[in-house]
Amino acid sequence: MIKGLLTIGICLTVGIWSVAEACTNFVVTKGASATGSVFVSHSNDAATCDPSITFVPAKNYPKGSMRKIYPSAIAWEELPEYNCYMCPRRQADTIPLGEIPQVGHTYAYLDADYGIVNEYGLMLGECTNNSRIENTSIVKGKGIFYAAELGRVALERCKKAREAVELMGALIDKYGLYATAETLIVADMDEAWILEMQPTPSGEGGFWVAQKIPDGEFFVAANQFRIRELSKENPDQIFNANLLENLGKIGWAVYDEESGKMDWVKSMGAVEDYHPYFCLRRVWRAFDLVAPSKNFSSKLTSYYDKTYPFSVKPDNPITREKLMQMHRDFYQGTEFDLTKGVVAGPFGNPLRYGKSHAERSIASGNSTYTWMVELNKNFAAPIAWIALTSPGASTFVPLTVGEVPKGYDRVNRKEFEKTVPWWNYLMVSEFTFDRFGVVGDVVQKAAEAQEKSAGNLLEALVGQSKEKLHKSLNKYALQVQKDWQKLYGDLLAKYNQLRNADCREELKKYQKPLEEY
Repeated sequence: MIKGLLTIGICLTVGIWSVAEACTNFVVTKGASATGSVFVSHSNDAATCDPSITFVPAKNYPKGSMRKIYPSAIAWEELPEYNCYMCPRRQADTIPLGEIPQVGHTYAYLDADYGIVNEYGLMLGECTNNSRIENTSIVKGKGIFYAAELGRVALERCKKAREAVELMGALIDKYGLYATAETLIVADMDEAWILEMQPTPSGEGGFWVAQKIPDGEFFVAANQFRIRELSKENPDQIFNANLLENLGKIGWAVYDEESGKMDWVKSMGAVEDYHPYFCLRRVWRAFDLVAPSKNFSSKLTSYYDKTYPFSVKPDNPITREKLMQMHRDFYQGTEFDLTKGVVAGPFGNPLRYGKSHAERSIASGNSTYTWMVELNKNFAAPIAWIALTSPGASTFVPLTVGEVPKGYDRVNRKEFEKTVPWWNYLMVSEFTFDRFGVVGDVVQKAAEAQEKSAGNLLEALVGQSKEKLHKSLNKYALQVQKDWQKLYGDLLAKYNQLRNADCREELKKYQKPLEEY
């Protein structure tokens, strides 16, 4: 048994999260989009993750080759016994957990802690969920797959979402899962599916279900399973034919009182961390932002409330800009606004430092990166908009499937390098949050201006080749890095120590009259 994993496994059953503890994912189907685009977004909200964005090229393999399956530190913790670490996420001498037969040709894709998108537009998103965790250690001969490696195999081999779901389900059945309960979003230009999975008590195989998002609707996942009632007759659901029977055998099966169908969330014990607002409050917020006419209640009675549907039709078609703004949301303008109150301090800092049981907003100061993949028939290739560090104080930069710009692919969080883009974005982010009430709007306007410029560039590249698109976006990404270096210097010069005369009027609104002290 891996040292430390048993203790962590026991803790997880009472609500302690793995490293990837708070990701938020959005899906905008083609019919819900203002431009006919499909969007999948994922925020990697853990402050110890690997910020590197890497390109995995297509490759041919001789017949009889095997594909090694590697452990992921993001699943639990660093595993020095396997030479498996948070950053870099994998080394040349990382010890595999097992292997599966390789295919003759694999597709190219962008990769991070989790796979992003492949050359054919298969897109992924991920979030970790709380549930009945019993397979809490890596055991030789048992489950070898974690969601991250499972997604990579799908990106290497599949062009379509349904194909990927069926492949990953088959891999789970044959090779088994370890670590946490997980959600993987799997989408292409025509379909979007939600794949939810859970290790078994024995460590063999795994429990998994998938459900299709209806075209024209919007979906959000926020660290809790979202699929509820299961039916073998539902053409929009896929799961192992023996799932319902197997859950009954081990005493996990819980049935909905009204429909009599098995309730996946209750069967998996899929509660949230701390309180029923850590996850479902983010679901409420996302639905309320895209479909306010539904007037969903922000109040809940339990972890298992059915207050919110699986997906929702937006009041208005969703734009790229809307989705970016949603990833910057701290509940501004609501009673839960994290920029308000005593804890936010005199500068309206929305972050809560340390292990906090406070509201969890869509935006997070712990974000290592957020990606938002856009598929549109007008573009020669998928567009992966990447915001390094938290989008709340950063900007989305478009890339495509190919060699990434210098510095974006190699980040060592333990050593500052002024020429590495992630550090440039982090400098702006750290400076901004500590002065959020004064600086936040300045940085957001800079981000929006950059994103508008990037959108204009993409429009100018419509009809161009993949090679031209890739080369132009890489050049642009390096320019944005320089712009952010300059932005940090400008912010530091103007707002240093917050004693600059230009700041005094801004600060007055945060100061109480003397008689109130």
